[in-house]
Amino acid sequence: MDIIVMVKQVPDTTEVKIDPKTGNLIREGVESIINPDDRNAIEAAVQIKESLGGSVTVVSMGPPQAIDAITEALALGADRGILLSDRCFAGADTWATSFTLGKAVEKINDYDLIICGHQAIDGDTAQVGPQLAEYLDLPQITYVTGIEKITEDLIVARRLVEHGYERIECPLPVLITVMKELNQPRFARFDRLIDACQETAPIEIWNAADLGVKAYQVGLQGSLTNVVETFAPKFKRKGEILEGAPQEVVETLLMKLKENNLI
Repeated sequence: MDIIVMVKQVPDTTEVKIDPKTGNLIREGVESIINPDDRNAIEAAVQIKESLGGSVTVVSMGPPQAIDAITEALALGADRGILLSDRCFAGADTWATSFTLGKAVEKINDYDLIICGHQAIDGDTAQVGPQLAEYLDLPQITYVTGIEKITEDLIVARRLVEHGYERIECPLPVLITVMKELNQPRFARFDRLIDACQETAPIEIWNAADLGVKAYQVGLQGSLTNVVETFAPKFKRKGEILEGAPQEVVETLLMKLKENNLI
């Protein structure tokens, strides 16, 4: 079973700062981590490899420092890492990102399963996985919270829907996006981390030329959407203290809740 896992390095903070001129995240000086849902994707891939054999290849697109995410993924059990890094990849929207990742998958060529995290915490779009499946013309199962069965030919997965779950059987190859409920990611092994930091570590860096793409096809130039304006929403809270006898306070509270359509 040859598995490809898509991984993104994201800021380790809830207070994301945005460049008002470019609309891009300001990453300088901010600690970075593997996107949480992507850790569940790595764990799922490693568990499948431990059960059926095969290999796990991790692919990430980002600046040179994103190699840290690749290194950690190897320490978590991946066998090979590929970093897509080129100045012309910068500023990509979800479509340009999916296109670039798709070109990498086509270059890898040999795979049975692609696993993505449900969404990244810095964008929260949940679009890259489905768009990648569309580009590759693959069936997809999104919002996966359980893998009930997987063989060399098919997968049976449980996916979250609005009022419950769906149980889906699908032939391979397929792309799935997973949620945190799927598993509990393991800790990195220290010996694997040391090996992943060596010059001989199985990590490759691919640029636009390696993927056979032109600058106008990727990054900001290849994006179908553009950021017009970015801002942090401001929340104002106001409270009111109700005084009086308990019965009067309850009646007043009920009246106010009804006036605001809360009950």
